[in-house]
Amino acid sequence: MLASNLSVRSNLYGTFARAGCGLFLCSLLGVGVAFGQTDSPVLTPQPREIHAGQLLPLQSAVVVVPGGDAEDFFAAQDLSKTLAERGIAVAPAVGQADLAVVLLRRDSAQAKQLLADEKLSFDAAMHDEGYVLVTRAGRVTIVGETATGVFYGAQTLKQLVVSDGGVKKIWTGTVRDWPAMKYRGVHDDLSRGPFPTLAFQKHQLEVFAAHKVNLYSPYFEHTLQYSGDSLAAPPGSSLTRAEAQELAAFARRLHITVVPEQEAFGHLHHVLQYEKYADLAETPHGHVIAPGQAGSQPLIKSWFTQIAEDFPGPFLHVGADETFELGTGRTKAEVDKRGLGPVYADFLTTIHSTLAPLNRRLLFWGDVAWNDPSAVDRLPKDMIAIPWIYWHEDSYDHNIVPFKKAGIETWVAPGDANWKVVYPIGKTALDNISGFVESGQRLGSTGELTTVWNDDGEGLFNQDWFGVLFGAAAGWQPGKSDGAAYQAKFGRVFYGDSSGRIDEAQSELMAAESLIDVSDDAFWLDPWSKAGQAKGAKMRAKIPEARLHAERAIELIAAVRATEPTIREQAALQAMELGARRIDFIGMKFQLSDEMSAAYAKAYALKDDKKHETETRELLYSISSMNGRCQDLRDGYSMLKNMYRESWLQQNRPYWLDNVLVRYDLRIQQWQKRGEDVDTLLNEWQRTKTLPTADEAGIPPVPVQP
Repeated sequence: MLASNLSVRSNLYGTFARAGCGLFLCSLLGVGVAFGQTDSPVLTPQPREIHAGQLLPLQSAVVVVPGGDAEDFFAAQDLSKTLAERGIAVAPAVGQADLAVVLLRRDSAQAKQLLADEKLSFDAAMHDEGYVLVTRAGRVTIVGETATGVFYGAQTLKQLVVSDGGVKKIWTGTVRDWPAMKYRGVHDDLSRGPFPTLAFQKHQLEVFAAHKVNLYSPYFEHTLQYSGDSLAAPPGSSLTRAEAQELAAFARRLHITVVPEQEAFGHLHHVLQYEKYADLAETPHGHVIAPGQAGSQPLIKSWFTQIAEDFPGPFLHVGADETFELGTGRTKAEVDKRGLGPVYADFLTTIHSTLAPLNRRLLFWGDVAWNDPSAVDRLPKDMIAIPWIYWHEDSYDHNIVPFKKAGIETWVAPGDANWKVVYPIGKTALDNISGFVESGQRLGSTGELTTVWNDDGEGLFNQDWFGVLFGAAAGWQPGKSDGAAYQAKFGRVFYGDSSGRIDEAQSELMAAESLIDVSDDAFWLDPWSKAGQAKGAKMRAKIPEARLHAERAIELIAAVRATEPTIREQAALQAMELGARRIDFIGMKFQLSDEMSAAYAKAYALKDDKKHETETRELLYSISSMNGRCQDLRDGYSMLKNMYRESWLQQNRPYWLDNVLVRYDLRIQQWQKRGEDVDTLLNEWQRTKTLPTADEAGIPPVPVQP
């Protein structure tokens, strides 16, 4: 609660502290309650140690901070807000609360007594972010050595409060918990199209914090506004200095450090396309800054000096991945003479020297270990390498070992598998995250950074929660995290869905993804084109099953909306439905294309048969009419366009949206035009009883069945 309420809350603490009920024995309201739908708490990340008791009714609560620490007051305020949102009456809006939540520091007399009474230790590994949580009758006590530990204990308590048949309850028991990895982060691409509103970024940070994420890394190529270099940042799709400072301050209260990645080597086309920077580019208006150019280091220094001012913290992220153009332009002679690895490593070392006065540790992407492992030894040892792998590997160790041998600290960067697809590939994300993070933990990596990329310009972060929050769990939990166990918890923890339907919908989408191509390319591909015909042939046999899975997901989501009025994260649920409908549409598009080919082939064969004029007409109507397949595809793209626009604007600024919607418009127009063309053919046939061949009409041949 707020500081002004401290004296009242402290007095309440004294009342509850004198309650003499033992752990697991006394009900909050005097009567024990049997287990709910699960026989243990559903938590993510999973705590190191948990001994659960029983579920007890909970109607009202008060959160108290006897020590008066300002950061702990914020944790109390944050917890109180969540409890109130979930239907718990929170003091001072109630009289005598039936639960007191007490936030203590480990060095307080009350905390020492509690730990002694419960025979609970507070180990050295728990110092920075660990906590102990004890639920007795009428009281929950959270003990942390730091404000971060207290805050994380409060986040776990949020998940211990559940709805069981519409009745709010809380789990009793004890928890001892601390993270496996020091840094647990989310890396979010803000340079390839979607750019979130500041309000949505704050919501992201709140959710990240609730899952014990302590680092947020927004990715910038040209979308961070610099006061001394204003040319490249697009108005309406870039972060202002005021917004940057506000975001960083908001994150600090949530114990999250914002570490922007500003590309300082490659991926800079949107900067280098301006003539002002022509002398810096490796190739004209290309992607890579050429090492050795006089203006490169002053530009980089000016960027990161502002970043250091606006985003306090120990790190700067300089990117430096995928510098594919290096050695193809200005530096060709040097690379031919010395080799690509040395030229790359020396430029990164120069950046390190340029930014040394800022007193920050530099992060960089670790793909240099693939391209030239020998170059790793040339890098400064106080930098932090972030090797990235976004797919399955039987062993991820070889991505980390070159840096470990060189004495360079590493973080690992798995991926959410969200790019260039209509919905993130959940199976790939779970496998990649669990495997790579386990390898990192075993080899001594100190952090994990789950990445979200928007290479297609179409990504919706509200579809990414499943993957990124598994990354948060994998970084906190020791060893290899169980993707299946997480999947079974996600709907309850993130959405508050006790029915299991959202988890089932996620499973249905993953099943559909395993059967057909759910890429953006497949969604936009014209099924009448040669590439489209080839794609349809590959998927045809599995399309019906894939569609049934996607449609089942749609029905499950609708059922949740109809029966769970208190479901959380409605915008994310809507984005999930959009993903399901786009997957279903991919399958339907290729099916309808086959049907149109078959209908036209049969109509053409019957065109001269007067006995089958009605059948011929109806076959042509099946291609284009009020219920024609051309109109079905037009209508499908139109519906999905509207759904996509709504989901986009729930999280993003309008900039760039038109670049996606124009693709819908083109497909809508394409199928409208094709329908009109078929109408013309039908009218001509009714007048002359002649039809062009399928090839002349632009309709593909009937596909050969296997």
